[in-house]
Amino acid sequence: MHIKYLFLTCLLLIAVACNSSKEEKSNSEIPSNLESESITSPEFTTANKKITVYTTASKTDLRLTVTNILTFSKAKQPLETEISIFIEPKKTFQTFMGIGGAITDASAETFAKLDTDKQQELLSAYFDSQTGIGYSLLRTSIHSSDFGSGSHTYIEEGDAELKTFNIDHDRQYRIPMIKRALAIAGKDTPFYVSPWSPPAFMKSNKSMLKGGTLLPKYFQAWANYYAKFIKAYEQEGMPIWGLTIQNEPMATQTWESCIYTAEAERDFLKNYLGPTLEKEGLGDKNIVIWDHNRDLMNERANVIYSDPEAAKYVWGMGFHWYETWAGGDPMFENIGKVNEAYPDKKLLFTEGCNERFDAEKYQYWPNAERYGNSMINDFNNGTVGWTDWNILLNQLGGPNHVGNFCFAPIHADTNVNELIYTPSYYYIGHFSKFIRPEAKRVSTAVSRSTLLSTSFLNTTGKMVTVVMNKSDEKITYNMFIGTQKTIVEIPAHAIQSLVY
Repeated sequence: MHIKYLFLTCLLLIAVACNSSKEEKSNSEIPSNLESESITSPEFTTANKKITVYTTASKTDLRLTVTNILTFSKAKQPLETEISIFIEPKKTFQTFMGIGGAITDASAETFAKLDTDKQQELLSAYFDSQTGIGYSLLRTSIHSSDFGSGSHTYIEEGDAELKTFNIDHDRQYRIPMIKRALAIAGKDTPFYVSPWSPPAFMKSNKSMLKGGTLLPKYFQAWANYYAKFIKAYEQEGMPIWGLTIQNEPMATQTWESCIYTAEAERDFLKNYLGPTLEKEGLGDKNIVIWDHNRDLMNERANVIYSDPEAAKYVWGMGFHWYETWAGGDPMFENIGKVNEAYPDKKLLFTEGCNERFDAEKYQYWPNAERYGNSMINDFNNGTVGWTDWNILLNQLGGPNHVGNFCFAPIHADTNVNELIYTPSYYYIGHFSKFIRPEAKRVSTAVSRSTLLSTSFLNTTGKMVTVVMNKSDEKITYNMFIGTQKTIVEIPAHAIQSLVY
């Protein structure tokens, strides 16, 4: 008996060995490209890295200009008398979605008045990652906002069944511009849409302007309207990534606006919009709540995310930067608190612009620094994407049918066919040109409040560290990565992108 069992055991061991040999042979025959995909990417290293420094600075001609090529050297313990930035590539956070802006009716109407060469210059300046600043995100409105020559919808007034729905209005200016932008940026560019107001007959105040609320008897009709809009745009060859439920739902504006309390937005989403999009085969569209300022975003998150039946439809929360209208500083910490409380939901900056247009302030540097300050702090608090407002406005800061004239990063003087680049364009470009979709934010800290900084590691292995000096003096700072460092000088009121 014992000999028999011994014989069987030997046979089993031989079989296992043969099978193992077959597996080893099989693995060795895996194509090298597939094999490499299963191997963890090597850790980021500073070895043999050159650091290209791009600088934009006030009172200089520097605009995304290469100002230095640096190398790393062995680091010593930093001193308190030095200013330093500390980067830890092993600590990564959110995945970057993109940076972009909005093509509004105002942008498209202005664009149409430019000569063909200037139109191409503008599109390349924004959407080409080589010759421009590489926008990788796009927004537009569902029918009209204040930025355009007038109010409009896609239906005849009173048509609750949406039988007259069509997007012919947008075919004149807006759709051609969007298509040309997407042709450069790529059809896979996340493109999302936002309504400013339902049609007048659907609202409590019988006007698209000055607030009001959506009447309950039109909840379903309004949900159907979103679906029709998305399908109409997609039939034009413009894939829609997602939508926000309502632009600025707590602001009664002189322009198109509509009020939703947190409970009202939750219930409209849960009972109408979410189910309707699923029913219409649009359940893959990413729904973004809030789409308003940082001040009240925590309350909105608490109400909607605490309801599982509403939260299941939500990709994340959008926010704006206008909470400073009431005085005080931007509420960046609120973003971090939402991120901390609801880490499974994303955060997206959906709108910001400098208000109160004044042609004398095209080159007003604090306007640009507002962008840099916001972008660095928003990203460092967990934001995955960042969307500017109008990508183009005319020499009056419009057109805007209620006189709410504002700045854009680029203006067009349509009287002389000229594009005017503001410092804000270059400040945005220090992020959008170098930080590319799917990058990971990397732990970055500064030792002095005079500097702001954030870092992202691209999928190519290139690290990008953005540094902003908001002081009146030039600053020399150390940039530490592990046991290595480099020494950089940044001018007063400047922003730099360090690519390495």
